[in-house]
Amino acid sequence: MASPIPVLLVDDDAAFRHVMAGELKRLGFDVATAATGDEALRKVGEADPQVVLLDLQLPDTNGLEVLKAVRGASPAAEVIMLTGHGSIDTAIESIRIGAFDYVVKPCPLNELEVRIQRALERQALRRRATLLERGLTPPDLSSSFVGNSPAFSDLLRLIERVAPSESTVLISGETGSGKEMVAKLIHARSPRRARPFVIVECAALQESLLQSELFGHERGAFTGAERAKAGLFEVAHGGTIFLDEIGEVSHATQVNLLRVLDTSTFRHVGGTAEIRVDVRVVAATNRDLTGMVRQGLFREDLYYRLATIAMNVPPLRARIGDVDLLAAHFATLLNDRFGFRKRMGTEAMALLRRHSWPGNVRELAHVVEAAMIVCDGPEVLPVHLPSALRAPSAGATATDQRGREPLPTLEALERGHIKAALAAASGHRGNAAKILGISERNLYRKLREYGLSS
Repeated sequence: MASPIPVLLVDDDAAFRHVMAGELKRLGFDVATAATGDEALRKVGEADPQVVLLDLQLPDTNGLEVLKAVRGASPAAEVIMLTGHGSIDTAIESIRIGAFDYVVKPCPLNELEVRIQRALERQALRRRATLLERGLTPPDLSSSFVGNSPAFSDLLRLIERVAPSESTVLISGETGSGKEMVAKLIHARSPRRARPFVIVECAALQESLLQSELFGHERGAFTGAERAKAGLFEVAHGGTIFLDEIGEVSHATQVNLLRVLDTSTFRHVGGTAEIRVDVRVVAATNRDLTGMVRQGLFREDLYYRLATIAMNVPPLRARIGDVDLLAAHFATLLNDRFGFRKRMGTEAMALLRRHSWPGNVRELAHVVEAAMIVCDGPEVLPVHLPSALRAPSAGATATDQRGREPLPTLEALERGHIKAALAAASGHRGNAAKILGISERNLYRKLREYGLSS
C-alpha cells in the first residue's frame, strides 16, 4: 500500500487550519500544519512535503518571502498559494516567482483537491524528465578509449579540441571501428554533458517512420497516428543528437535535416507550427559521402553543414599495435563482469596481432569474450580462439583433412557475399538486400550478427 502524500498547510487562521487539515486527512493526505513563516520553514525540513498550501498573509512575514525560502529549501515541493479576494495581483506575482497555482479562500474542498492532484502530476512529470535525461546522458567514456598508436592518439587530440565547441561533427569510419563511442565522448566532454544524448539509427527505420521519429507528428497525420508525438529533436533539446548511418537517409529527409541545421526549427509531420530547438548534431557514416555527393545521392549543401568538423576513426588494422592493449582491456572488463580470473596468453595474443580485423574493434571484443567464456583455465590459449584466427593465413578459411586448397567456412562465405553486395550497391542497404534476394530487415539482422553494422 502506498504511503500517504505529505502536505503542509500554512495559515494563521486556527479555525480554517483545523477544519481544512481534517478534510485533507480524510482525503488520504498526511497533513502537517504551521501558523507562521518560521514554523512553516521548520516543518518543511521535518516533513519534506510534496505540496505546500501557503497563505499569502502571515503574522510574522510576507507569504512571498516564505515562498522564496520554501523553493530554496525544497525545490521539488509544489506550492499552492491561499489568498483572499483582495490579493489576486499578489497571488499572480507568486506564480511568477515559483508557485504552482493559487486558490481564493474560502475555497471548495473539491477544487483544492484538483489543484493538489495537478501539482502532483507536474511533480511526477518533472521526476520522469529528470530520469529520462539521466538515462539519455552517457558517462564520460574516456577510460574505454584504449590505445597509444599515432593514428589513435591524433583522433583523441582532435576530440579534445572539438568537443567544447558547438560545431556539427561528421564521423566517418568502417563498421565496428567505434564511431558511436567517439560521438558519446564528444558529448561527454562538451558543455552539454548534463543534457540528453539521443541516438538515431537512420538505417534501421523506414522513411516514413524516420521522419516521424526525428520530427514528431500531429494526431491524424497518417494512419495509426492516434495522438501527437514529440520528435527526437525535441527530446534532445539542450543536448546532442547522434545521427548514425546518415548516408542511408532519403533526399526528403535530407532536406528537412538541412532546414534544422540552418534555422534550428522544424515542423511536426502533419503540423504547421514552427518548433525551435537548441541541439548539437553529430553524424556518422561508413559510406563515402563525398562520392555520394558526386553521384547525386547525397545533398552537397547538407554534407558541408554536417562536416563542419570531419574526423575519421582509423580501422583496427591501421593501429594493430593497439590490439594487445584492447584485448587486455576487454579481458579485464569480462573478468569484472563474470567474476573470472583469466588472462590472454602470449600465443593467443600473437594470433590476435596477425589477424586483419575486418570487423574492427567490435570484432575483437566479440572474439575476446568468446575465448574467455570457452576457456576453462586461467589462460586463453590459441585453441580457444575462432578457427579463422588459427588458420595459417589468419583469414576466415579452414584446410580440409586431405590438405587440399583451403576452403572458406560457410560463415565466411556469407559474410563475404554480403560485403560484396554492399560494395556493388555503393553501401545502399536497400539495393544490397535486393541483390542478395532477402528483405532489408533480414539484411540488417545479418549485419548485426556478423558485426558489420556501424
